[in-house]
Amino acid sequence: MEVLREKVEEEEEAEREEAAERAEWGRTEKMMRPVEVRKEETTLTQEMLRDLEKKLSEIQIPISAELPAFTKDTIDISKLPVSYKTNTPEEEHLLQVADNFSRQYSHLCPDRVPLFLHPLNECEVPKFVSTTLRPTLMPYPELYNWDSCAQFVSDFLTMVPLPDPLKPTIKREEKVLLKKYTIRPPRDLCSRFEQEQEVKKQQEIRAQEKKQLREEEERLMEAEKAKPDALHGLRVHSWVLVLSGKREVPENFFIDAFTGHSYSTQDERFLGIESLWNHKNYWINMQDCWNCCKDLIFDLGDPVRWEYMLLGTDKSQLSLTEEDDSGINDEDDVENLGKEDEDKSFDMPHSWVEQIEISPEAFETRCPNGKKVIQYKRAKLEKWAPYLNSNGLVSRLTTYEDLECTNILEIKEWYQNREDMLELKHINKTTDLKTDYFKHGHPQALRVHSYKSMQPETDHVIEFYETARVDGLIKREETARTMTEYYQGRPDFLSYRHANFGPRVKKLTLSSAESNPRPIVKITERFFRNPAKPAEEDVAERVFLVAEERIQLRYHCRDDHITASKREFLRHTEVDSKGNKIIMTPDMCISFEVEPMEHTKKLLYQYEAMMHLKREEKLSRHQVWESELEVLEILKLREEEEAAHTLTISIYDTKRNEKSKEYREAMERVMHEEHLRQVETQLDYLAPFLAQLPPGEKLTRWQAVRLKDECLSDFKQRLINKANLIQARFEKETQELQKKQQWYQENQVTLTPEDEDLYLSYCSQAMFRIRILEQRLNRHKELAPLKYLALEEKLYKDPRLGELQKIFA
Repeated sequence: MEVLREKVEEEEEAEREEAAERAEWGRTEKMMRPVEVRKEETTLTQEMLRDLEKKLSEIQIPISAELPAFTKDTIDISKLPVSYKTNTPEEEHLLQVADNFSRQYSHLCPDRVPLFLHPLNECEVPKFVSTTLRPTLMPYPELYNWDSCAQFVSDFLTMVPLPDPLKPTIKREEKVLLKKYTIRPPRDLCSRFEQEQEVKKQQEIRAQEKKQLREEEERLMEAEKAKPDALHGLRVHSWVLVLSGKREVPENFFIDAFTGHSYSTQDERFLGIESLWNHKNYWINMQDCWNCCKDLIFDLGDPVRWEYMLLGTDKSQLSLTEEDDSGINDEDDVENLGKEDEDKSFDMPHSWVEQIEISPEAFETRCPNGKKVIQYKRAKLEKWAPYLNSNGLVSRLTTYEDLECTNILEIKEWYQNREDMLELKHINKTTDLKTDYFKHGHPQALRVHSYKSMQPETDHVIEFYETARVDGLIKREETARTMTEYYQGRPDFLSYRHANFGPRVKKLTLSSAESNPRPIVKITERFFRNPAKPAEEDVAERVFLVAEERIQLRYHCRDDHITASKREFLRHTEVDSKGNKIIMTPDMCISFEVEPMEHTKKLLYQYEAMMHLKREEKLSRHQVWESELEVLEILKLREEEEAAHTLTISIYDTKRNEKSKEYREAMERVMHEEHLRQVETQLDYLAPFLAQLPPGEKLTRWQAVRLKDECLSDFKQRLINKANLIQARFEKETQELQKKQQWYQENQVTLTPEDEDLYLSYCSQAMFRIRILEQRLNRHKELAPLKYLALEEKLYKDPRLGELQKIFA
């Protein structure tokens, strides 16, 4: 009733023609100092309260009784906790408070839509909206930031339009029960000829309608104008509001939960806000949204702008300025210090939903069943979980030409965890052009590959990561008759190479670029400016006309010149048809020089230049041939990668890493076999002696004594043999060392430093072996008697030799 009392006070103040500023100050003062204001308020009479109560009881509020979107067919209600099926006393009290709050709101704001307070849950039990929220801290760092968290939630959600876009309710459709007895339809007495004529007429009408529809679609395609929305501003939608202040959020912004995108509060697409709620409280927007949400002030502690439902300790405080704070009178606080006021606060009950638990598998799967399809206008977006597809496909965007989404224009596919570092594949269905984009790390340093077919000597455009290549190649374009390469950062300043090919000479064998290369007709090379050379000596472009046996040079142009020098050489063979050596003549070099120099006119200079160009031409032809082979190698590698589409798996992913799993299982199998082998090696010390006796026969006293003596005698002999073996090895090592020392004494004078080093190394190793053998022999002598006594004690205690115990009893 607090809101009603405030309303009455405002009406009385309006009748007394008081200023609106003072009325607003009165409401603010009431919030900050509720005790004093209640003392000064005008109390309502009993008749006024009865009239208001009568009016409130007559108000019919549409309750979300038809809201349940879940049915028993989709969710097993029997497995849900009790909190889903019943309400606690605190929740029942909260629902009563919400009903009272909703009635007051409908009375004060009859023109506004009803509040969305307590819809029905899966079990058709009304639950307050704030109690459906349960803050949970998840163990995934990706969910700590709003952008990655919003994207994760949007992948899980699938937007389904409401049947009624004006109400946040979903009506349950009642199934029509089929009747057991039905009336048989009357007989058809129409003329067959008339029916056929009617069918033809209907077909003509449909053909005419299809024609008109096609013309209308073409007109709409050309205009491409959106129709005016009759329900603009009336549709119901929900989104997330993030307030500034905490976690270094600089300003308020919205998040659309279905797309995961963020929007400013000034965005024109958000037309208004009816209410806000979180897990602590519920607020109603009392501000005018005539300018969308641009002018809204999101100070939830201001009851004038945001009317709260629960007056609890978690209510946001009003942000006051220094002037407002200074105007508060502290004397009234001293006067009412000893007075107690009735506590009408009510805290939000605990959430009734279970704590959110997301397994690592579900977190990685994201979309329901690992796949999600979103349909747009002339486009379709498909998403998959990582490793769901064997080729690593995680997303595909298909663009269509028509509204029915039948004619495909282009396809974009995104990949992850590919061993060939493929990241994006772009397919243009109109031109049939395919473009592959790669990340860093491809064996051939590929960055982009555009092609129509993987066949060699067709149209290919290949771009490389220049920092990963030694030759500085950044791009290569190949057609059936040409090959163009672009370079950057080379020490010879080469920037461009273009090769023209002629028709291949036909051979009987299978022709290829390696066995039967395409004949080169022309090679054009361009160079960057070399600051270390003069411009008139720095070649900017050279053209090797292989078929015409000519070489053309063009030099760089100086800054103060308008043209550049040129030179052309007629390349002839070094010998003629008769075998005579051809001499350099002036007509074999045609030059144009901006500033002629004497040394360039000499035949020796021209001859040396031509011989240098011949070597360069040979080198350029070889490099073009190597480029052809590299293209073949790249195409072959790409075909193998597309056929295999191997995925990379982290060594920490024990579930998918088959190699690690197989290695772990092999290690476990080896350890198990070793354990079995150790168990088998621990044989029975009496087994060889008991095998000499008939099976199942009870041992006599004489047989037990004989078995004991034989077992001890055998064990004693084994200990002696082991001692003799160690002693023999010790004596052998000692004798060999003495022989080596005697040999060294005899040949000490004639030994080389290498022989002395070998002798010292042998002595060191021999002494180490002798020392180890001596320690083993001494230890064996110490432990042999103890082992003998231990075996003798075991034999006395062995239950199979029970007769021995009777003898010594």
